Amino acid sequence: MRLKIVQVGDPVLRQTARPLTADEIASKEIQSLIAHMRDTMRDAPGVGLAAPQVGMPLQLAVIEDREEYFKDIAPAQLAERERAAVAFRTIINPRIAEIPGATVEFFEGCLSLAGFSAIVPRARSVRVECLDENGEPRVIEASGWYARILQHEIDHLRGQLYIDRMRSRTFMSLENWNRYWKGKSPDEVSNS
Repeated sequence: MRLKIVQVGDPVLRQTARPLTADEIASKEIQSLIAHMRDTMRDAPGVGLAAPQVGMPLQLAVIEDREEYFKDIAPAQLAERERAAVAFRTIINPRIAEIPGATVEFFEGCLSLAGFSAIVPRARSVRVECLDENGEPRVIEASGWYARILQHEIDHLRGQLYIDRMRSRTFMSLENWNRYWKGKSPDEVSNS
């Protein structure tokens, strides 16, 4: 079942989501929500979806970056973004820490800001401690695009959107990104 994705301006996107208990994680309701969020994310299509984006202020997000999503991206751009496939996973009650090192800037979009994109600086590498869909503790160490996805989704759980972190001069419609900036480096766009 596809869930409705709420858009910027809906108050739920600016709330701090509440943690889930072990009993809630095991419940049919949360297990069903995870399945519906997975289907909604894939249908959109997107690489991540946080519970607040479907109107639920819960510390729960799903992530998956399928190869088919980047088949039309040049190998050099994939390498620059350090983008590779990420298998489906659920993160619950995450705690994130940036791993000291580089900050990288790339365009980001969001299913809750449909039709727009901007350059967003993010930590290149992160460490996330969370629970999986079974309530089991997990540690994820990620870099590149996967780290960006994790940061973006965890921001949603804190009531933040990429527009809070973006380089404001680079905010644009996807139509104009495709028309003028597709294939350009973040530096070329930022310095224009």
